[in-house]
Amino acid sequence: MYVPESFRVADEGEIEAFLQQHAFATIVSSSPAGLQATHVPVAVRRDASGLVIVGHIARANSHWETMDGLVESLAIFHGPHHYVSPSWYVDSPAVPTWNYAVVHAHGMPRARQDGEFIEGVLADLVERYEGGRASPWRLENLPPDYRDRLVAAIVGFEIHVVRLEAKFKLGQNRRSADQTGTIAGLEGEGSPEAATMAEFMRSRLNMR
Repeated sequence: MYVPESFRVADEGEIEAFLQQHAFATIVSSSPAGLQATHVPVAVRRDASGLVIVGHIARANSHWETMDGLVESLAIFHGPHHYVSPSWYVDSPAVPTWNYAVVHAHGMPRARQDGEFIEGVLADLVERYEGGRASPWRLENLPPDYRDRLVAAIVGFEIHVVRLEAKFKLGQNRRSADQTGTIAGLEGEGSPEAATMAEFMRSRLNMR
């Protein structure tokens, strides 16, 4: 990924927090048939070796067959993004652009078919997305035969991250007046996506 120095994020703690918050990843792998991509929610863990990305995919999806622990894959995590109008800048002339935040995590994915691992991944994901609900759905409430069929129909995977690339393109290369104008312009758009991008810019550019 092309990352100009002004947009580079090097702090691993900040990157890990981003991965945790934006944990719907695109996993891209090379196979004899060409590139394969799968879009999947994941859990981000940390062990003695560093960051580990875990998830599961359908057994019918042949992507898991490339996950032998020997071939590098790329997990892409997208954060807020939005169009930026040059009319929001003080400086001119200027051209339209796009602000966004993204992290690329590189590693060697390994498929995991053991039930204990798969159920652990399911438990992590269910707890994340159901744990705060008033009446949370529980995996253990499923009929045992249905649950067994569910686990048999998926394959787990884990990616021990060997390299991270993080790019937060937020107008850091422009004067503070243009950054302020961009945030105001985004807030004036009236959409949730623009508001999220504006808040992300405020927090990362220390413009409270």
